[in-house]
Amino acid sequence: MTCISLSILNQEQEVRKAKIDDSDSLKELTITGKDFVCLAARDCQLQDGDVIQVCLDTPNTYLMVKLDATLDSSLIYVPEQKWTFPIIKNENAIEARAAYRFETKKPYISVRIATKEEIKSYRNWALNPHDLQHFTGAYPHASANVETRNDATFFACNAIDGTFANLYHGPYPYQSWGINQQLDAALKIEFGREVLLDKVILTLRADFPHDNYWQQVTLKFSDGTHEVFKTVKTEQRQSFTFAKRAAEWVILTELIQADEPSPFPALTQIELFGQNK
Repeated sequence: MTCISLSILNQEQEVRKAKIDDSDSLKELTITGKDFVCLAARDCQLQDGDVIQVCLDTPNTYLMVKLDATLDSSLIYVPEQKWTFPIIKNENAIEARAAYRFETKKPYISVRIATKEEIKSYRNWALNPHDLQHFTGAYPHASANVETRNDATFFACNAIDGTFANLYHGPYPYQSWGINQQLDAALKIEFGREVLLDKVILTLRADFPHDNYWQQVTLKFSDGTHEVFKTVKTEQRQSFTFAKRAAEWVILTELIQADEPSPFPALTQIELFGQNK
């Protein structure tokens, strides 16, 4: 069994206190358990600068986590025994996410060890609704060499959040990875360990005629190999299979735009299917 410690810390890295039952006493928002823990409170709104911290007694751990009612449960991989999730409440961040995220006064947070079936499953190993712009200690993680205007509605992590709305652009639910018209734009998805992949599904942003689209993309793998895919102008998911290979990361790059007036191609979602090695 794995020991899990779950805490909510303030900006001074002190454990926050709140009412959790009918008594008037404030109790520390921290809990430790085996394989599953949850935190709940009756009157505690998370503040900008707070941190949700998960500590583990073993490395290389797969977790199923849900930090807010507006976030889907996510299967993440934590290699270094700690996951630190910052609460960010600036206007930029709020524009890119569902309304009322981390705004409730009755929070409920759960963390459990992933089951063997979940860990061994064939699935989209790029999916992580809990990913943020900067690495928090959990994989998968998305990053890029460009994000339009440092605007959260165009961050790389939007491309792995599981939201497929692509007929518009900008604030939630139309967030995407925006490349700021940079022709050498590249998106990197890191898994934190080797994953056996054999399929990619791309959902291009399709706010035409505002948007352009890519006619060809290249997917580079950490083993030095690559695949080239022809993409088309559509709002639908575009699926491509390839010979199975192990990769710690992939890079979507060499994005060739169509000859259309718009300079704004963008990616709504990338899905990478396979199994743990």
